[in-house]
Amino acid sequence: MKNMNQILKQAQQMQQKMQEIQQKSESLTQEGTAGGGMVTSTINGKGQLLSVKIDPSIVNKDDVEMLEDLIIASFNDAKNKIDERMSQEMSGITGGLNIPGLKLPF
Repeated sequence: MKNMNQILKQAQQMQQKMQEIQQKSESLTQEGTAGGGMVTSTINGKGQLLSVKIDPSIVNKDDVEMLEDLIIASFNDAKNKIDERMSQEMSGITGGLNIPGLKLPF
């Protein structure tokens, strides 16, 4: 019974730390770039797009598709970086355990 109480206490501590990370994720921002920095996207920890900056020199009305691709690539770069940051945060809580189905942001 003593072990069960200890397990419950550890679970509560882990839950509290996960809530802290969730709150922290809301304030995180991450930039991603594409085209050698010609397009920059900024997202928050929830994966919401906050801003897009485009170097005017790459704007070409005859090649809108390239610009669209660069915007997507810069967003994906930012998303991958924020996912990695959140994964590192979670790894600190779970001690490196890979818990199936546990993914941030919540």
